[in-house]
Amino acid sequence: YDVVVNKPKVAAYRAPGAPAAAFAIEQAIDEACKALKLDVLNFRDSNSSREGVKMVNGVAHPRIGAEETVQAALASDHWKSPIEGPNRGRGVASGFWFNAGMQSSVIAGVNPDGTVNLIEGSTDIGGTRASLAMQLAETLQIPFEDVRPVVADTDSIPHNDVTGGSRVTFATGLATYEAGMNIRKQMAERAAKLWNCSEDDVDYIDGELHCKKDSTKTLTFKEMAAQQARTGGPITGSASLVARGAGGAFATHIVDVEVDPETGKVEILRYTAVQDVGTAIHRAYVEGQIQGGVVQGIGWALNEEYFYDEEGHLRNSSFLDYRMPTTLDVPYIETIVVEVPNPGHPYGVRGVGEVPIVPPLAAIANAIEDATGHRFTELPISPRRVVEELNQLS
Repeated sequence: YDVVVNKPKVAAYRAPGAPAAAFAIEQAIDEACKALKLDVLNFRDSNSSREGVKMVNGVAHPRIGAEETVQAALASDHWKSPIEGPNRGRGVASGFWFNAGMQSSVIAGVNPDGTVNLIEGSTDIGGTRASLAMQLAETLQIPFEDVRPVVADTDSIPHNDVTGGSRVTFATGLATYEAGMNIRKQMAERAAKLWNCSEDDVDYIDGELHCKKDSTKTLTFKEMAAQQARTGGPITGSASLVARGAGGAFATHIVDVEVDPETGKVEILRYTAVQDVGTAIHRAYVEGQIQGGVVQGIGWALNEEYFYDEEGHLRNSSFLDYRMPTTLDVPYIETIVVEVPNPGHPYGVRGVGEVPIVPPLAAIANAIEDATGHRFTELPISPRRVVEELNQLS
């Protein structure tokens, strides 16, 4: 049956389903460590997933960085620094999220001045224009500033699947790489014509074309671009593919909290997020994605929920009343970027956008248990819930 209700519709969030699963599993791990008197991070290090270990669906992990994130957390200044004071606690949690492949298409065209237009169909919601432009620049070995990325629709470019599943930098990046390699091949063919030699005798090194048999014959990328009209016309590289080789990504988080037993407020004192990103194509954007995911997780863990009155009206329907975290609610989110390259991508890329929201709920719950001695099993762990449950204990 179709039923009409007065509740907001449901849509995918970062890593749909994973934060809730980690909230349960990572707390159970902490409870087991507590019962066995084991260090929570050392236990996770000893039992981390590794290459060749099968996932629940029976597929073996390729090269992954799960244990590397735990080891980086163990070596961090945050973990080594003591947490002191009453009503304070520290929690850790690890998390995982898949990367999708799916369909991607790009077209890259060389301009006479040596700049390159990169036309791609993946909507940019997290800095992917820059990361794709950087991959094309790396492939062509030209300055990043010479690549001009544009997001187009299907009137201009073949189909691209959704921007989601942590797929764009990986999958559309693969298409970008192939388009760039196609341009390199065409440039080598054009240089061979100019030099009256075989294409096999042309090397493409550091953005320059060199004749193997005559070291005096060299063309820069810009010089070759200027020769397009007299060597056959515009050089355009394109690629449409179904991306294979997506690798999962892992993260381990550490958080310190202080709980006010009278008001129930939980203050985040310090937060460190360690994540395997494969290769950080654009480090600032990678760190921003991690920090953004953590803040979303903090909101989910501590405050965000709907309130309805007795007549079913939503009482906090605006951002004024819906308690998303602001800069006043969170400390600086420290990031530790771990790079374990994904073997399924020429530059080792893994998607980074969804993993950072997976550990925060459990890490914060573990920290609150460390501070209060009470295990919270429902979200959000709001001031009202903290006061009610602590009062029941006393």
